Amino acid sequence: MMGPDALADLLARLCPMHLMLDEEGVIRDVGPTLQKLRPDAPMQGRRFLDLFDLTRPRAVPRFSDLLAEPGVKLNVVFRDTPHTALKGQLAVIPGGAVVALSFGISLLDAVRDYALTSADFAATDLAIELLYLVEAKSAAMEASRQLNQRLQAARISAEEQAFTDTLTGLKNRRAMDHVLTRKSGVGLCYSVMHIDLDFFKQVNDTLGHAAGDYVLQQVARVLVEETRREDAVARVGGDEFVVVFDNLTDRPRLRRIALRLIERLEQPMQFRGRPCAISASIGIAPSVEQPDCAPAELLRRADLALYTAKRAGRATFRFFDPHSCAAEVETAPTARMGPPRLG
Repeated sequence: MMGPDALADLLARLCPMHLMLDEEGVIRDVGPTLQKLRPDAPMQGRRFLDLFDLTRPRAVPRFSDLLAEPGVKLNVVFRDTPHTALKGQLAVIPGGAVVALSFGISLLDAVRDYALTSADFAATDLAIELLYLVEAKSAAMEASRQLNQRLQAARISAEEQAFTDTLTGLKNRRAMDHVLTRKSGVGLCYSVMHIDLDFFKQVNDTLGHAAGDYVLQQVARVLVEETRREDAVARVGGDEFVVVFDNLTDRPRLRRIALRLIERLEQPMQFRGRPCAISASIGIAPSVEQPDCAPAELLRRADLALYTAKRAGRATFRFFDPHSCAAEVETAPTARMGPPRLG
């Protein structure tokens, strides 16, 4: 018959989370892994029911009641912190009992909280395989997360390219259509300003397309500087731009913005030491003046206003008059029929 010491050595190898108890429930031997959970508080000599709170079976006042149920399954929780939950089974032996414990579903938390390694488990314990599976799953999930991030970034980049004018970095016509549809769908007040560059063709013809591209980029910069973050600025054609002013329909404010844009765009832009002289004609259509106007129709009215501004001498702006369908031409102080003066 195996003596107590030999049995303890055997259990330490085969069941490193065991407890050997006497008939009073006092711990006579403890497995190395179980003791590792309380490295500064030796368990040997303590009573089992003082160390653990018994949650299954319930209402067991004395340890002798457990001995009366050989093979009983146990759920226990450490009474002190951390309150690690354990599962186990009690086996009655001569002079007391052996309790074999395991972490159950709290295995991962226990490995993290107590820095356990494979050496802390029996060689046949399926916990090792479970830990490997968890590691493999974590690695796979991390790889999947990184792939999803790259795909998301690629999708966002593709969407931005689909809605961005590559030369100026402004929105393109497709993006502008989305902006107008969204604002119209929720009944927001806004204004559309259609801007066309005067004398831009002369810049292209005399200084080349590189100069023309430079001018368009500078115009884009001015439009962004003269508008708010909530406004939408788009290049919708070769030298045509549209600004959608969010929640802005006040004519005096729109008039001041138009005058400021005309003044700034008339200042010659230097390209490789040569001045590029342009001006701007502007048509404006506030949505509040046409409450039931569809976005396409509001754009059309801003375009009509722009056309009238062109005929009025360029370097001008005008508002569309919804009552008479005529153009209310408002000429900027610097309006002129010819190109802006250089220098």
